[in-house]
Amino acid sequence: MLPTVILKGTLIKKSQQKRRTSPCNYKERFFVLDTQDLTYSEQRPGKKPIQKGCIELSRIKCVEIVCSEAPIPCSNKYPFQVVHDNCYLYIFAPDNDCRQRWVRALKEETKCNALLLKYHPNFWMEGRWRCCYQTEKMATGCQEYDPVGYGTASKKPLPPTPDTQRRLSDPGQSVVVALQNYSPHGDTELALHKDQEYILTDSSHHDWWTVQDHRGNTGFVPCTYIAEKSCNNFNRFEWYNKDITRGRAEELLMTEGKEGAFMVRDSRCAGVYTVSVFTKAPGSNGQKNPRVKHYQIRQSEAEETSKFYLAEKYLFMTIPELIQYHQHNAAGLITRLRHPISQGRENFQSPAELSKGQWEVDPAELILGEEVGSGQFGLVLQGRWRERRVAVKMIREGAMSEEDFKEEARVMTILSHCKLVQLYGVCTQHSPMCLVFELMEQGCLSDYLRARRGRMSQDTLLGMCLDVSEGMAYLESNNFIHRDLAARNCLVSCNNVVKVSDFGMTRFVLDDQYTSSQGSKFPIKWSSPEVIKYCKFSSKSDVWSFGVFMWEVYTEGRLPYENRSNGEVVEALNAGLRLLKPRQAPEAVHLLMEWCWKEKPEDRPSFALLLHELASLSDL
Repeated sequence: MLPTVILKGTLIKKSQQKRRTSPCNYKERFFVLDTQDLTYSEQRPGKKPIQKGCIELSRIKCVEIVCSEAPIPCSNKYPFQVVHDNCYLYIFAPDNDCRQRWVRALKEETKCNALLLKYHPNFWMEGRWRCCYQTEKMATGCQEYDPVGYGTASKKPLPPTPDTQRRLSDPGQSVVVALQNYSPHGDTELALHKDQEYILTDSSHHDWWTVQDHRGNTGFVPCTYIAEKSCNNFNRFEWYNKDITRGRAEELLMTEGKEGAFMVRDSRCAGVYTVSVFTKAPGSNGQKNPRVKHYQIRQSEAEETSKFYLAEKYLFMTIPELIQYHQHNAAGLITRLRHPISQGRENFQSPAELSKGQWEVDPAELILGEEVGSGQFGLVLQGRWRERRVAVKMIREGAMSEEDFKEEARVMTILSHCKLVQLYGVCTQHSPMCLVFELMEQGCLSDYLRARRGRMSQDTLLGMCLDVSEGMAYLESNNFIHRDLAARNCLVSCNNVVKVSDFGMTRFVLDDQYTSSQGSKFPIKWSSPEVIKYCKFSSKSDVWSFGVFMWEVYTEGRLPYENRSNGEVVEALNAGLRLLKPRQAPEAVHLLMEWCWKEKPEDRPSFALLLHELASLSDL
């Protein structure tokens, strides 16, 4: 009997690198899943496809999405993994819906196999697991494998479940959809599987609702994990404004005046909703143009699987899920949806602002020690906070407005990566205001390099560049620019890990570009031509700075253009001259520096690509 085809489509496959010397590459392949095998082939226009691989389903031990902050160096950004025999196959889907279809189908076909008890939720990269840092590729996983579940549930703490004997309300047997997975923590709770439908039987409790699954099982679930499919009851969401006109929406949003302030309101047509969002994005003349944009929430045409969207490539089962996605990704909109606004609550606080308490440090808990450095905005002191050694950045009076300070703190709370210096909290209730960071015991990288000049290996120097490229790739993937990347603004931990620091100039930017309107100072010797000429910053100007950073590393802390004035540096750059190859830099590293110093920003690589190239050099 011939096998039945279940799924087929074009995806991107990462090389399995079964040998250490195997190159890392990403190739488009045509995948076919049938009832016996998962096969993938190379498509050749006008010729017969060549089969490149075949995995018997009986040999598959685990199928799961990959959760990672690592930059994805190919066009498909939604990875999942297929573990078979002693191999890890990483496959990249073009969108989350496609990924979920493949993961569901593969899990269904392999659920009776001899499966892994635990799996690795992150990538195997650079000789270690990014999730648990084990250095053996076949090391036991660090997270329990669920052969039925699809993805990972939120780890946010939940309040205690309510009394099971309380009186239930009757919400009218409405249908709800799970926004994400949920694993029950007790007999009274019910498991949720993302995108599956449930019957809502009680919605009277503030935090926990009662739902029934298709098997008739009933239990409590967190109300934030589900949304009504009927799409007509959004009153519990801070962004929803019922019966508000277009003119009133514009008035409220213009008054708020914050980039990304938004609301969802009823459109003129019954049952249709509009997202209104405020932006200061530059107009056609390049000048800031404060205005309100309106986007109608549309539905795809398929009746049974109809989905909601603002941009056609990003479809969602429910409107709350759509809004949640665009709160973190512009994805076709003029800006991401940052600040929900409600009529009667014009100054509604965002979740980040509501959780300010967890970031606000009690000054009485801070024990300040010796000075370890100074910066543009004030001193940096060593200290202790809750039995933890910390660095405290004091803000010199008059050096920064309170609004600027809060913006810096907001940016830092959004960013979280192992190669960025982590912010623990802020102190705004007394003067001077301060930021509390993780302590990087070995100080700034430029000093570290000079103190060890002549005693560092090639692997050490390359590792420093890898660390910083990883942190910068994370910033790039989140549309952040640094604007002052240099060895002096990178810090070294007690374990010799280099992390990117000093986000005092970092700003969230639209279209990955920010043009300074205040004539702000910038370091000429690390700056790209477009920054020097036009004050035009982007992630590609950060890439130029990274080229100079690599030069600093491979000269072990020398000052770039050390015998030239700023004016002479500008003249040299205009004439097409560049820094000379450092004596210790291999030719391949110097070629990357020169790539970073291309005249046109569009000719420079992305940080994701730089990270990939540097990682490939570390394998040689």
